[in-house]
Amino acid sequence: MLDVIRNLRRDGTDRDDVWKLAHACRQLLTERGESNSRALAGAAIERWRKLDADGMHRFFKVLAADFDPDPGEVLRLAENYAVSRSPDNLVKLARAAEPPRQELLRRLNRADGGTASIVQMRSRLLDRLRQDRSLKAVDADFQHLLSSWFNPGFLKLVQVDWSSPAALLERIIHHEAVHEIDGWNDLRRRLEPDRRCFAFFHPVLPDEPLIFVEIALLSAMPGAIAPLLDRSGPSNVDPASFKVAVFYSISNCQPGLRGINLGNFLIKQVAERLQSEFPKLRTFCTLSPIPGFAAWLTRANVESLGAPRMRTTNRRALQDALAGLRARHGADLSGLLPQPGSAAPLAPADDEADRAALSALCAHYLVHRTATEAPEADPVGRFHLNNGARLQRINAAGDLSRKGLKQSFGMMVNYLYDLDEIEANHEKFMHGEVAAARAVLSLM
Repeated sequence: MLDVIRNLRRDGTDRDDVWKLAHACRQLLTERGESNSRALAGAAIERWRKLDADGMHRFFKVLAADFDPDPGEVLRLAENYAVSRSPDNLVKLARAAEPPRQELLRRLNRADGGTASIVQMRSRLLDRLRQDRSLKAVDADFQHLLSSWFNPGFLKLVQVDWSSPAALLERIIHHEAVHEIDGWNDLRRRLEPDRRCFAFFHPVLPDEPLIFVEIALLSAMPGAIAPLLDRSGPSNVDPASFKVAVFYSISNCQPGLRGINLGNFLIKQVAERLQSEFPKLRTFCTLSPIPGFAAWLTRANVESLGAPRMRTTNRRALQDALAGLRARHGADLSGLLPQPGSAAPLAPADDEADRAALSALCAHYLVHRTATEAPEADPVGRFHLNNGARLQRINAAGDLSRKGLKQSFGMMVNYLYDLDEIEANHEKFMHGEVAAARAVLSLM
């Protein structure tokens, strides 16, 4: 077996906590007995929990350097399989190509609380991955295993309501990542008869929501978030008036599960459940923030603005729209943002020229930039479009909170989930095309 800690020095001066943890991991990989393996896994996880941030990073570096497959053995077995195409040789090749750290994670998972610890471990790994791309293969192994362990077939869909345990309600308040919940009264309004909240749970983490979505049941598609969050607004108790289900917030509670596609399944299962409960529901949509828009627009180059095969007149209209915004609000568009010590400015809502310019530029951004994997691509848009949603409507002045103005100059968007078109829209997005309504396309 590959000596998985061959690069660690053996002299006593370097036998620190990271060395001891790596040694414990090697013991765990070579242990055959199930009971001993569980005890060793628990001991290794305890060592991991005691590491400081630097120690965790050094341990990830050990996983990257010393828990890789043996390239010579993989090459030899690949050549054997290429010649023979024998099933036995294919099995041998697959076993040799799998990094030993995958088996290490499986064995660590045997410890009490092992799954939760591995999810936390990946959360720390993702923090480091931003600065250290040498850990990419390590993260790929974590993501591969967690995708299997948190397969939607293992998850339980739970409706959260005012009668749910207080500890769960506190977690919902804590983990809400899109529209902050301002205390118990705010949460209670979000759980009244014209609102819903659903969460996914996993059997090994029964008290920890993995991800949750908040829904408003309305008579029409909304264009602004403030009325949905208004605690003083009366609750609609007439189910016959519910025509539209609006997914207005979705929050991931476990950073270590980032990239594990739970939100896609959550939205689709909730849509099916709501349609069963309210047969008159015909429209399933979002009211979504556009967190990447302001940063992209602030840096956008007027001369290069546009897209391949775009008409010259449309390109010039977009360029004029951005030039006009900068002329009115400064080169950095700071005039559209809240000023220190002042109330949130309403310029994007009050000025028709600003609204039209922002709407056109936002439509261009979502249609032509979000389908790319460029750093400026909008993450919320990519999530919904990849799920098979359609870009349905752009809403100027949809979110005039300070956060909304800062991240998108107040713009919001409705994505439509047409259950009959989801697969086709997903395929379009995978080929770089955004499914968009005519009303959106006409803005550009």
